[in-house]
Amino acid sequence: MLRTVTLAALAAALAASAAHAQSPAGEAPVSDPLFATAAAIGGMAELSISELGAQRATDPELKRFSQQMIAEHTRMNGELATVAARRGVALPRTVDPRAQFCAQSLAGLSGEQFDRCYAKAQLVAHMDSVATFEAEAERGQDADFKALAAKALPHIKEHLKMIMPIAMRYEKEQPSTSGASSEGKTR
Repeated sequence: MLRTVTLAALAAALAASAAHAQSPAGEAPVSDPLFATAAAIGGMAELSISELGAQRATDPELKRFSQQMIAEHTRMNGELATVAARRGVALPRTVDPRAQFCAQSLAGLSGEQFDRCYAKAQLVAHMDSVATFEAEAERGQDADFKALAAKALPHIKEHLKMIMPIAMRYEKEQPSTSGASSEGKTR
């Protein structure tokens, strides 16, 4: 239960940062090196949890989604690395603690509980990625990074469109019960 609550808290924090990142066009430019760093960390995190999904998901739809994410995010991460190297931007080689914690939390789950939390984690990760790539595509200053973001954005939006109904299905099947305990249940 604690893992579900923790993943729900992580989802809320990422959703809040994604909402904050979405500003109307015409506002202040975004930092291209920060975009590259955020996109690299997000891409590595996506690969990490997608590999877990490919190994642990019991839902065939989630397994297919995981395999597609591994292929597409590997390609996108490579394109980002190429542009970053050309522009002299050093990319991080590891994910941030939040992504590490998410992967560790998912690794401790199995069966339907894994599927439910994994689908939510993918939903949140893709919401965050859409916000990040939209900001760069609209307000980035470097033509190469801007073009990369604009090229990747439709694919990331498609990933979000694919995972949303899966995550919502799990939410409908067993709504989040953050803070709930096993009171009233006998063992």
